[in-house]
Amino acid sequence: MNNPAFILVAGPYRSGTGDDPAKIALNLAALERAALAVWKKGHIPLIGEWVALPLMSQTGPWTIGDEIFESLAYPVAERLLARCDAVLRLPGDSRGADQDVALATKRNLPVYRSIEEVPAPAKD
Repeated sequence: MNNPAFILVAGPYRSGTGDDPAKIALNLAALERAALAVWKKGHIPLIGEWVALPLMSQTGPWTIGDEIFESLAYPVAERLLARCDAVLRLPGDSRGADQDVALATKRNLPVYRSIEEVPAPAKD
């Protein structure tokens, strides 16, 4: 990679939580720790929830899994992937992260399975 890349961090958000807000918060924290590692590697991390959650809050009351959630959560990640250069797929079951990987693969984007696989940007 010649320049800092936009890397979508994909992993469990809702999966395995039983929709328990505390467990969802732990999953988001894990995504954000990975995002910080991407940043420290010299890239620009993105997490779909960083965009989707504020949008959902502007629609009015919503709950995990409802129509508002479904209309934004996965479509936001899909739009972000149109601008991303790669995906970092964190471990764990996740329908949304699997969709992100499938779309990235279709678009011939690199999919990294660990932060160690993410190359540093080349120095100019």
